[in-house]
Amino acid sequence: MGGFGGVSAQDYAAFMGRFSSPLAVEFAALGLDGVPADARVLDVGCGPGMLTLELARRRGVGPIAAVDPEEAFVAATAEACPSADVRIGRAEDLPFDDGAFGAALAQLVVHFMTDPVRGVAEMARVSAPGGRVSACVWDHGGGSGPLSDFWRVATALDPGVRGEASLNGASEGQLVDIFERAGLHDVTQSVVGCTVSFQNFDEWWQPFLGGVGPAGRYVATLDDAAAAQLERALRDEIGDGGFEITARAWAAVGLAG
Repeated sequence: MGGFGGVSAQDYAAFMGRFSSPLAVEFAALGLDGVPADARVLDVGCGPGMLTLELARRRGVGPIAAVDPEEAFVAATAEACPSADVRIGRAEDLPFDDGAFGAALAQLVVHFMTDPVRGVAEMARVSAPGGRVSACVWDHGGGSGPLSDFWRVATALDPGVRGEASLNGASEGQLVDIFERAGLHDVTQSVVGCTVSFQNFDEWWQPFLGGVGPAGRYVATLDDAAAAQLERALRDEIGDGGFEITARAWAAVGLAG
């Protein structure tokens, strides 16, 4: 599992946290629906803790566990939720016992797993029989993700650029297929989303310069002239005034056991 290696928790929060935090409200509601109040809950690929915090808000910190391969993210999550069981680990090899959780959730993680089927199968393994396993991935394939405008303009300027549309789970039906191949049953697909407001173009653009994720890494590869050209094209597209981005993500839910 990868995608954000070497990125600080602060840079991640500034770039994707502005979308993943509000998304966590809707996704947590989906992932916890029908899960007993006393069941332990696991956040897989927790990053700096956006979903972990929402789970703790809903369930109390005690029953919450989280895991991420990045030491900086684990430290940030542990600081934010000091009573949670936060560990370093990969989705494909979770450091928890069989059947330990009533629910396992992975927000914006499956598309960065080295082996998505194995990662989801591990989520099922650590869930009790009948436990609820949930994941969501931005709709990069359908052009409704939070970075879709960025990739559309970047591709117009550089047709050879590889965006995020081809990532696992980023198109309709792909998460369901991954869940079913991982052995989950009663798998359903739905959509979760969020709307984020920006005061101006610069507030939206500046975090792209931090090298976070595929988009930030792409910007970091550009020379000064190409980066300035991309910024101008995006500014022309979006404008300098306030605006909103409504983003949606594909979600899948299945039952373990």
